[in-house]
Amino acid sequence: MKTFVKNYIGKGKQVAGLNIAKITCKLEDLQKFAYQYDGTEYVTFEVAKMKSPDSFGRDYTVYVSQKEEAEVNEPKQKVKTTKPRKKLNRAEVFDAGDDLPF
Repeated sequence: MKTFVKNYIGKGKQVAGLNIAKITCKLEDLQKFAYQYDGTEYVTFEVAKMKSPDSFGRDYTVYVSQKEEAEVNEPKQKVKTTKPRKKLNRAEVFDAGDDLPF
């Protein structure tokens, strides 16, 4: 089964008063994930807003998603075990006693 693994490569902040996020990444991290297409090198990454800012006030994170093979852990099938039922005789079933409301 294929899953996506996030490789975090940088973080950033929103520019005050603008709808822009300023991101900083190490060049060597970007080069690890570079690929060639028609003779030109590219890096495709994703920018996501974090739930809460980190201790440096950065509120955006940058990562590269890669497909990887993962082990398939099939759920174990539960084996139903049934308890033998207690057989009641007719006297026990129909003997309601004085508990009836009428």
